[in-house]
Amino acid sequence: VQLQASGGGLVQAGGSLNLSCAASGRTFSNLFVGWFRQAPGNERVLVARIAVNGDIYYLDSVKGRFTISRDNARNTVSLQMNNLKLEDTAVYYCTTRSSWVAEWGSWGQGTLVTVSS
Repeated sequence: VQLQASGGGLVQAGGSLNLSCAASGRTFSNLFVGWFRQAPGNERVLVARIAVNGDIYYLDSVKGRFTISRDNARNTVSLQMNNLKLEDTAVYYCTTRSSWVAEWGSWGQGTLVTVSS
């Protein structure tokens, strides 16, 4: 599956962005979809994940601010990010896996989110 992340940009602290991950080659509804982020000098970390059964995970630092959701009709997964903080600045990537234990794969090109003061 090929993935394309979009929606990043420059936003002031407290602002919002909506990231979108579009898939081609496979239906998202049958896959786990995750949003990761990587800040300069840091490891890539899982920010949010939506399972096939709808189960959702959020990184503690984004709980209450970020919302992951599927649009099966458009075969996209979105990450709504509200009340953005400086520490949310990173390149955001979407990826998929086929099960709870499978490796994350099919990394798309990331989208840069920059939060300014």
